[in-house]
Amino acid sequence: MNIEKTLYPDTDNRISACIITGNEEKNIRRCLDSVSWVDEIIVVDSFSTDKTAIISREYTQKVYQHEWLGYIGQRNLIKAMATYPWILFVDADEELSQELRIEIENEFASGSNKNYAAYEFPRMVKFLGRWIMHGNWYPDIKLRLFRKDLGTCSGKEPHDLTIVNGPKKRLKGHLYHYTYDDIASEINSLNRFSSISADGKFEDNVSFKMFDLFFRPTFRFVRGYFLKLGFLNGMPGLIIEVSTAYGVFVKYAKLWERYNLAKEKK
Repeated sequence: MNIEKTLYPDTDNRISACIITGNEEKNIRRCLDSVSWVDEIIVVDSFSTDKTAIISREYTQKVYQHEWLGYIGQRNLIKAMATYPWILFVDADEELSQELRIEIENEFASGSNKNYAAYEFPRMVKFLGRWIMHGNWYPDIKLRLFRKDLGTCSGKEPHDLTIVNGPKKRLKGHLYHYTYDDIASEINSLNRFSSISADGKFEDNVSFKMFDLFFRPTFRFVRGYFLKLGFLNGMPGLIIEVSTAYGVFVKYAKLWERYNLAKEKK
């Protein structure tokens, strides 16, 4: 496989795909196949104990090991390593659809990309055997393709956010997301992310309110299941919206716990 290619002769059109990994041997080949057409692939691996790094080296020589700095820190690290003007962020458990690839190629081949600082596109999740097309999970719009000199990585853990200084365009092609193997893995992720979010709010001195604990989970369920038609996803839709609401509840419950423990230590 040719691991160093030139998609377009104009240097300003070249794309660096940046992928952060950690024990993703089940997903990484699918991800790398979907971006094998770009000019450069960079992988920053947080010392995986499986074959993630080995598989990645089949696609690129630019595979680096670095301790986990958090989602935002790891994004900034790999962005700085990119050689070319355009950055394409893709997670190891994601895959660019063929439709999205064609849209991007057409934008760059026609020169339309010179009018924009970034591109965003919808992300669609596969869960419990089906693609989720409604509810809180869809459309999950992600800004992942942007000019390196016009974009910065920010946000609040565990949710990174790319901010660009300039116009952006929304494409129609999907970014596929193979996020959870089963309900247990979803619950494990909710537990981990709710802890990260609660810690962040506590560090920022965000006060705990009973309103958040009672009404935010309820609103999240109503919005996803009814207003955003999550019920059309069938049983997976019900499971998603209930568990998502539960994740919101647990996040604020953990925030209360952080303050309660702090009081006990005084």
